[in-house]
Amino acid sequence: MAKKMGIVALLLFGAYVLCMYWYIFHSGGGTLPRAFQGTAADPVMFMSEKELNLSIEYSKIRNFLFFVVTPFEWLVYMAILLMGVSRYFEKVAASQSKWKLLQNAGYLFLLSFLLYVVLFPIDYYRYYLSKSYGISTQAFSSWMRDGVIDFWVNFAMTFIVVSVIYWLIQKSAKRWWLYAWLLTIPFTIFVMFIQPVVIDPLYNDFYPLKNKELETKILAIADQAQIPAEHVYEVNMAQKTNALNAYVTGIGSNSRIVLWDTTLNRLTDNEILFIMAHEMGHYVEKHIYFGIAGYLLLTLIGLWITAKIMRWTIAKYGKALKIAKINDIHSLPLFLLITSFLLFASSPLSNYVSRYQETRADNYAIAMMGDRTAAVSAFQKLTISGLSEVNPPLLVKWFRYTHPTMLDRIMKVAEMEQPKNDKPLKEEQKK
Repeated sequence: MAKKMGIVALLLFGAYVLCMYWYIFHSGGGTLPRAFQGTAADPVMFMSEKELNLSIEYSKIRNFLFFVVTPFEWLVYMAILLMGVSRYFEKVAASQSKWKLLQNAGYLFLLSFLLYVVLFPIDYYRYYLSKSYGISTQAFSSWMRDGVIDFWVNFAMTFIVVSVIYWLIQKSAKRWWLYAWLLTIPFTIFVMFIQPVVIDPLYNDFYPLKNKELETKILAIADQAQIPAEHVYEVNMAQKTNALNAYVTGIGSNSRIVLWDTTLNRLTDNEILFIMAHEMGHYVEKHIYFGIAGYLLLTLIGLWITAKIMRWTIAKYGKALKIAKINDIHSLPLFLLITSFLLFASSPLSNYVSRYQETRADNYAIAMMGDRTAAVSAFQKLTISGLSEVNPPLLVKWFRYTHPTMLDRIMKVAEMEQPKNDKPLKEEQKK
């Protein structure tokens, strides 16, 4: 049975890879409609020929990797179960200590390290790809350092979550998913509260914005939007990337307005102010709290479905998967496989909601700043810096895009009713 399941999984994965390869590289999706050619959204109008060609190549490779890597991870989880590796790790961990928590830690370390090693070539290729196309500027040693930090941060958080979940399964095999969800609420809020001041600084240096004149302008916009903010922070991302970004993070007293130094170096003040107004739009419309509520709702549904599928799968295929009981921690790869699949399947819905919120934030920024020229030029520079697609294929948009496509964003700005204080909208000239 185990061999048959493995062969079927490999065949399905192979067929899927071929289909996605054809869709990404040969279906012709994502071309700019004729009606938008020659407009401000046409990359030919604001990207050089070299940038345009690199953007097409880079986007296709990244999209293909996205659609292939996640199912590959499912395949890895299946292999770990079918080959008895997970059960072996549990036996090794149990032989090293009598304490359950230490056994869990030992098992989780072995599983996490194996996954890190197996997936390392893919992670390295992504780094190499980003470096070769001029997006990443990060040295290999720095990239490895971030990877090690990622490993231990994820290990610590996963250890807490997994230990609690399997303790709950031990106590209540039928309702563990509900109790786990109830504990998810304070845990999620706690992580969001500490992230800006504990987790993020592990990767980069954050410090108050050096350009005090610009900070005064940003804080004036924040005051106009009735946002309590005393400082704007910048982060040293130029040593890692050429991409541009800005965001508002954290909740409560740990909320922060953050600008990448690449954004400060390559955008004009008006473009930066538009982006900041966009981020403030998220705060004003309380998108972060809607996001938390949506995440918790999806988590509740996901845990309930996961519990049902795990129980059914173990009852029918437990022997082949080397799982006798749901409360055995070596069933964790099955839990990870199911939750990963559900996250992937639900991403079109969550991305749709995110795109709606981003559109609302764009509208807020345009209404507040009244500068459509700065909005369009900022979108164009964001496209160039990340070698992004202006109009991606439909499946790519559904599964990958948390923001509206640049075609949608730029044309939305162009089509909006002109605010009273608007500056003339100018199309960027071809380089």
